[in-house]
Amino acid sequence: MVIKIGGNIIDDENKLSSFLKEFARILGKKILVHGGGKLATRLAGQIGIQQQLVDGRRITDAETLKIVTMVYAGYINKNIVASLQAFGIESIGVCDADGNLIKAHKRVHPTIDYGFVGDVDEINSSMLQGLLEQNLCVVVAPITHDGNGQLLNTNADTIAQELAKAMSSHYHVRLVYSFEKNGVLLNVEDENSVIPQINPASYKKLKEDRAIFAGMIPKLDNAFTALQSGVQKVIIGKAEDLTNLIEGYAGTTIINE
Repeated sequence: MVIKIGGNIIDDENKLSSFLKEFARILGKKILVHGGGKLATRLAGQIGIQQQLVDGRRITDAETLKIVTMVYAGYINKNIVASLQAFGIESIGVCDADGNLIKAHKRVHPTIDYGFVGDVDEINSSMLQGLLEQNLCVVVAPITHDGNGQLLNTNADTIAQELAKAMSSHYHVRLVYSFEKNGVLLNVEDENSVIPQINPASYKKLKEDRAIFAGMIPKLDNAFTALQSGVQKVIIGKAEDLTNLIEGYAGTTIINE
């Protein structure tokens, strides 16, 4: 099970604690990938570092890289690990530079300079499998490296997808994107407008009609890529409803047919 937690849940101590308590009850091998963008954005604002997002992706200059590394790989990662330990789950927190878990390269784009944003090249799946086989829950922060000493900020949804793909060579893998919404919504203001199922054709139409908000597009792109690469199932939905998401009673299920 690869589960990504993000959005407003990270910022709310009570919601995060409730989520982690439910996560701790999940049986079997599991990886938890977290973001933390809202906290990083807030801290950047407090010290006067302007932030810019393009299609849900953060432009990462040198100062922003320092902030996201401290927030993601430090404060958030270790607080999650400590909470899981309190719930009886032996856990280890890593960023993707640790153990050479994920090697990436600085993103090259024809029109946008994303700064120190990384796109994934390699997954050290044997290292990750070794941790899982020791019955450790692995908590992953989305800070990668390029192999030459440079840290890179990589989208947490992408990290979750890449880890799920890599682990699908060793296990039957389900990927869950959990956040503050009930699922993929037709109307972002209406929590009851959940789209129960999305396939490639319906996704294309949703994008053409601009029926889904821009921040959801990278998540859905990652979902379809995961399915095409061996992941068994991808589900998107509300973090507080984690058990129902896993059992298929809630959220949006992404299918590749």
